[in-house]
Amino acid sequence: MALGTWIILGIVALVILLVIGLFNRLIRLRNQVKNSFAQIDVQLKRRNDLIPNLVETVKGYMKHEREVLENVTKARAAVMSAKSVGKKAEASNQLTDTLKSLFAVSEGYPDLKANQNFLQLQEEITGTENKIAYARQHYNDMVMVFNTKVQTFPNNAFAGMLGFKEEQSFEATAEERKNVKVKF
Repeated sequence: MALGTWIILGIVALVILLVIGLFNRLIRLRNQVKNSFAQIDVQLKRRNDLIPNLVETVKGYMKHEREVLENVTKARAAVMSAKSVGKKAEASNQLTDTLKSLFAVSEGYPDLKANQNFLQLQEEITGTENKIAYARQHYNDMVMVFNTKVQTFPNNAFAGMLGFKEEQSFEATAEERKNVKVKF
């Protein structure tokens, strides 16, 4: 065989090895993105499991606050039925807002605020909210790494052909981006 044929075979072999390496890196990153999203789901499920206990604890004290309790229940159901990243983010943010209103209304019930069960559930939900925030941040970090890999050259030349598309970040809603107004 001629030297030119060996050079061409070497270049083809090198390109094939580079594409295989790129494919494997993108698979690893995509799996990390999926795992990060699954961690958000774990925390959302934990919060969703705690909410019925919180609602039942509060019901006895807040007979006149039925609308707040109904909103919490509806928001919880929306989180559980959401399928896409965007819908799950939107529903989760709505649930966070309704929980804030529930805790704000609870301020008007001194017996409820002193109830050990309520305090424990409130603490668990607050801790879970922190875990959700961390899981969202980690997910968005993984999405950024994955999307950067998919978008940069020479990866972008092969990523589309190999079936890799950009992932969607977990974003705040327009309502959450507004400035908070504090009135005294």
